[in-house]
Amino acid sequence: MAINDISLTSGMRSNLVSLQNTVKLLNRTQERLSTGKKVNSALDNPTNFFAAQSLTQRASDLSSLKDSMSQAVQTINAANAGITGIQALIASAKGIAQTALSTSDATTRATYLAQYNTIKSQIDALATDSGYNGKNLLNGDDLTVNFNADGTSSLTITGQDATTAAAGLNISTAAGWTANAAGDTSINSAITELNNATTNLLSVSANLSSNLAVINARQDFTTAVVNTLTTGADNLTLADMNEEGANMLMLQTRQSLGTTALSLSSQAAQSVLKLF
Repeated sequence: MAINDISLTSGMRSNLVSLQNTVKLLNRTQERLSTGKKVNSALDNPTNFFAAQSLTQRASDLSSLKDSMSQAVQTINAANAGITGIQALIASAKGIAQTALSTSDATTRATYLAQYNTIKSQIDALATDSGYNGKNLLNGDDLTVNFNADGTSSLTITGQDATTAAAGLNISTAAGWTANAAGDTSINSAITELNNATTNLLSVSANLSSNLAVINARQDFTTAVVNTLTTGADNLTLADMNEEGANMLMLQTRQSLGTTALSLSSQAAQSVLKLF
């Protein structure tokens, strides 16, 4: 319809424009109430929209890093569980060696020797099985944990060999326990190796504990930063629901008054009908 097809009085056109503006404001307020946001697109407020989007994206990136930190914590926990198990096996092996030292019977010592070597093989199996998600800190694997999106802040946890190999705990396969004098020397040598292995495990455990403390601190820090970023984005985009509710009531009243005013402004034109 062309704009001049129907002629309206000045009062009617003014009231109509006012009513259209009121309806537009009503639609905007309804959108804010339904979404809870005063900025739903770049058209509403480009500055706030893109600033909030940037903050939200950074918060999302940090949340993903928190997940990787949690996985790193589990990898350390798996290694720590392995260390605890190995320490128990070493204590058992040491008890067997000390018991063997207290007897001179060759047959009994041979039995203890076999038990000792069985425990030694179980230490290797336990160390090999102490991995998590493809990483085993007790089998020489290194683990890098990133604390920011571009990787400029990170922590590398150096894996240790916790097997009985020479490069690890250096626990030799027991042999020659049956001979009295030479057997005593072999058993005492095994006990010394076990004591050294225990010391090495304590060092590995202390290193893991230190790294775990760093990761936990960064997790707490990252959580605080994510909350700050999310709150900042919300401050830029969220609507005040009390204010918007009051606006809705006022606009509904204005719409009702506008409709009444439009009706009154049309009465002058309707008076022409009285001439007929």
